[in-house]
Amino acid sequence: MSTMADVARSAGVSVATVSHVLNGTRPVLPHTRQAVLDAVEALGYTPNSLARSLVTSRTRSIGLAVSAISNPYFTEILQGVEAAALQAGYSLLIADPHDDPEHELKVVQLLHERRVDGMIVAPSAEPGDLVAYLRRQAVPTVLLDRVLEQASPGQGFDQVCAENSGPMAELVTHLASLGHRRIGLVAGLPGLSTTSERLAGYRQGLAAAGLDAHDELVVSGSSEARGAERATAALLALPGAPTALVTANNAMTIGALRALRERGLSVPGDIALACFDDFAWADLFTPRLTAIAQPSREMGARAVRVLLDRLAAPDREARTVRLPCAFVHRSSCGCPEPGPADTGNSMESTSQSEKGTTP
Repeated sequence: MSTMADVARSAGVSVATVSHVLNGTRPVLPHTRQAVLDAVEALGYTPNSLARSLVTSRTRSIGLAVSAISNPYFTEILQGVEAAALQAGYSLLIADPHDDPEHELKVVQLLHERRVDGMIVAPSAEPGDLVAYLRRQAVPTVLLDRVLEQASPGQGFDQVCAENSGPMAELVTHLASLGHRRIGLVAGLPGLSTTSERLAGYRQGLAAAGLDAHDELVVSGSSEARGAERATAALLALPGAPTALVTANNAMTIGALRALRERGLSVPGDIALACFDDFAWADLFTPRLTAIAQPSREMGARAVRVLLDRLAAPDREARTVRLPCAFVHRSSCGCPEPGPADTGNSMESTSQSEKGTTP
């Protein structure tokens, strides 16, 4: 097996120069760098990552802790994280916290023990122990998708998420423009920022349309299909059942559709439906689902870039990056089926923002 010394002899340079080329620790003249790379390829040299980490105290690895990895939304986020990490020369260690605070803390501790350089975490609804651990251990961390309230200066985390309130308001005002006056919401798991922000957007949409908010029209689906099925059944059992329904994530859309089917109700004939989260097969349903599409892959990739910025400048001010969503107009809302020219038509509903605030 070739060593770094073999590469140095073949390229006619010092071992230190080979190290600088491979680790990017110091600028090297272009022709010298190319000679080293040619020698690496010719000799089939593979750097010893473990030995390098002992010297540099860096493992060039990132820990990713997100729940429901089987969910297509988080799967796309994972693809964005993986691609950006690989491009930057980082490996990825993945764990599923299962949205359970105790398990969340355990898997983050395990990732930390593996000496990852930093972490990307989608926190649970009760992240107190997690936050305390990350702060105590000074782990470079980016919170993904779910954000935390403002903390004391110097105590915040970098955060990357999508806009939530504005896009949800857009769904509601669109349904109201079609004549709906009782619009139900299958809301997410209490305690998550995505749940509170989308609920706020729902109320903003009602207010913008001149409609009163009725507490009985909002039922938690706990961010999963079974919960959404029960929530939809509860809404349909109301004396004044909603004529339109908004689901706050893709998993809950499946549960809502199941509840409607079991009751023999058609969409949009008997009830209009619009959902937060677009997914690959949303336009394969009959009718095709009107939805808010989140930039999930870009969110994952941006989280990696923000984490790398943090590793390069540990003392920089914490920032929150919000990415725009898109309104995807199909026909489950009760509108005519879009023509071929309008297929997959997406209108950007919010603008990207990046705040230098401490979350």
